[in-house]
Amino acid sequence: MVGAAQQDCRYFVSYSGVKLPFQLINPVAEEALSNRNTYFKAYFDEAGRLKGFDKMVYGEVKLSHRYDFHGNGALKVAEIVMLDEEPMTLYFDEVGAQIPSA
Repeated sequence: MVGAAQQDCRYFVSYSGVKLPFQLINPVAEEALSNRNTYFKAYFDEAGRLKGFDKMVYGEVKLSHRYDFHGNGALKVAEIVMLDEEPMTLYFDEVGAQIPSA
């Protein structure tokens, strides 16, 4: 869903809320990551919209989210991968309501 090309990569310490897509908070400079055990490596598109992130813990990816959006900016698809669990794909309509999987 989200390739690495043509994306802005930024780093964050945490997130707020529980609604998708997550809202990442407390940006941290890449140079400061060597002092952190956990952080979020986030990917943004050309418009500055969060397309996904990897939660890094001691250098390993423990959680990944990838997002795709409708033309109106509402979340369309969320792909969630947690370590040692089956990947989950959630679908949303153009007003943001979750659609049951087919």
